[in-house]
Amino acid sequence: MADIIEDTIMESQDIEQETPPEKVFVAPSINKSNILSGRSYAHYSPIPKIIDDNMTTECVLGVDEAGRGPVLGSFSIDPHKCAYLQHLGPMVYALLYLPLSLHRSLLAETHHFDDSKVLTPAVRSALMEKLCTTDTDLYRSCGWATKVMSARDISSGMLRPAGMYNLNAQAMDATIELIKAVFAQGVNVKEIYIDTIGSPITYQKKLERIFPTVQITVAKKADSLYPCVSAASVCAKVTRDAALDVSYEAYTENTNGDDAAEGWGSGYPSDVKCSNWLKRNMDPVFGWGTECRFSWGTAKELLESKNAPLKGDWPVEGEDDGLKITDFLTTAEQDGEGDELVNWYGRKVTEEVF
Repeated sequence: MADIIEDTIMESQDIEQETPPEKVFVAPSINKSNILSGRSYAHYSPIPKIIDDNMTTECVLGVDEAGRGPVLGSFSIDPHKCAYLQHLGPMVYALLYLPLSLHRSLLAETHHFDDSKVLTPAVRSALMEKLCTTDTDLYRSCGWATKVMSARDISSGMLRPAGMYNLNAQAMDATIELIKAVFAQGVNVKEIYIDTIGSPITYQKKLERIFPTVQITVAKKADSLYPCVSAASVCAKVTRDAALDVSYEAYTENTNGDDAAEGWGSGYPSDVKCSNWLKRNMDPVFGWGTECRFSWGTAKELLESKNAPLKGDWPVEGEDDGLKITDFLTTAEQDGEGDELVNWYGRKVTEEVF
């Protein structure tokens, strides 16, 4: 159950690492249609030429994520532009692979990849752009992939009535999906390094059963220890930042000036601006949009609070006694008078209108 209420307080150093939208590189892993509709999806880069020319080349592969923990994930410290609920954003898993012989020399020594959290936004975006630019050594040597896990799908799994599909399980499945797809392309992966979810030993044993021919290392802080994991963390972070930028543009196009100026704050529950935004923008029926992680504590508390604008009191199956659906819907302002459907849906249109 810890996954459901994993609200994290944002430290000042975390804010400094959030990416202003004007500095976000929009990689091929960004699918605007899927992001705006709340669909999860995967993206795979072409097999790099140095590997494609000789598919027996032994490769190393790293996996990391971005956007897992906090309630809200901001991407800009500009109060007029900043803030995204990590409630309002996807979690992104990414992998990167390249020949074993180039692992440290290319990634660590030549291009200085590191855990994305210790790189500046500009450096992260520049590295990602090189990975996607055809005339660079990174493009010719490295393949990468991302799984963008939408907030809608994360919440739907965690809140489903028959057996919760918790965040650890979803993350594990995303990792396995990405790795299997790389194997299916014929890439000769010999070593895999992964930043852990939960217990490293348990996670590693499960992966070893699925990929028995590969040397697998699951470790805490793997994004600081293994260059391929560092590079994967950059792919995940830059993809997530750009996905948030897509959502932000859609938000500003559909909001009034006052609300846009007020912004979403840091995106964390301890931020008054953030909690106020959630309250102001909560639909009485649907809560928030497809980008919101309803399963996180802050959203759940607002939806279930005594002051929620709408509550549902659903009947036990087989005991409806002919009741209508409107008998189970109440609003904070309902006075019990007048036509039920008019009170619920709005004003009645009369003949005089025409």
